[in-house]
Amino acid sequence: MRVLVIGATGHIGTYLVPRLVRAGHEVAIMSRGTRTPYGESAEWEAVTRVTVDRDAEDAAGTFGARVLEQRPEVVIDLVSFTLDSTVALVEAIRGEVDHLVSCGTLWRYGPSVKLPIAEGEGTPAIDEYGTQKELIAQYLKAETASGGLVTTTVHPGHIVGPGWSPTGILGNDDPQTWRAVSAGAAIRMPGSGAESMHHVHADDVAQVFELAVANRDAAAGEDFHAVAAHALSVRGYATVAAGWFGQEAHLESIGWDAFRAGTTAEYAESSWGHLHRNHVLSIEKSRSLLGYAPAWEPEDAILESVRWLIDHGRLAVENPLAV
Repeated sequence: MRVLVIGATGHIGTYLVPRLVRAGHEVAIMSRGTRTPYGESAEWEAVTRVTVDRDAEDAAGTFGARVLEQRPEVVIDLVSFTLDSTVALVEAIRGEVDHLVSCGTLWRYGPSVKLPIAEGEGTPAIDEYGTQKELIAQYLKAETASGGLVTTTVHPGHIVGPGWSPTGILGNDDPQTWRAVSAGAAIRMPGSGAESMHHVHADDVAQVFELAVANRDAAAGEDFHAVAAHALSVRGYATVAAGWFGQEAHLESIGWDAFRAGTTAEYAESSWGHLHRNHVLSIEKSRSLLGYAPAWEPEDAILESVRWLIDHGRLAVENPLAV
């Protein structure tokens, strides 16, 4: 099939595009052309590259036409962040494209009340990003149910992999936390340590997208979680991470007010966003309908990312990795 991937040079596309080429698809990509994938491979040489400024094309009402110029049978949209943008795309390609697969987020859900969360069963989103992604997911589901364009949404967890910083132990990307854990120093945490985050390797996310394309009938009108088989609590994350450096984790619960007073507003807001939600997602539907089999446990995916950052001089630690 001819597959067009929109926003293909980011975390997911870095792994998804080579997967699609290896599966025998004819692949074209659309991006702003301002960066290369996080990892190059020979498969990228077989890809047609199209430079498009989506925001400008959306504003001009021409983005859908640019998509159709590539004659895709399948469109994978990794970078639609508003309902209006998605609606415009669907209306342009309805009747012309066989399948639209759109990227959502686990932040379509607010704070958890029952774990693990099955698709569509979480509490309402608590920020505009999550709200828009949930609106997109519901719109696409209704589009397919009404006999329109066949659609699927994939909702990744906290994506990790070589080339970028993982969501850290305290739910932010403060490098000082890694310095502390690598030294065996105390980590001042805002909560109890029981709060969970659900990470996923970018290649496992790409796997779900590839499976959705290959299993169009099973994926039609559905939404799927793309996360690791397990999630890590703050305490579990710290314990595992300290062990990478030959250390033991030392956690001190100080409460949210003290935590906010001791860090930046940005780090505090990120920690609140991740830990307050306390997400653990189910992948039973992805497994049963698509055959999803995550290859990476969360700690292994995070370690790969941390190792890459250290090796490339982008993360300073007090002791070397012992694993």
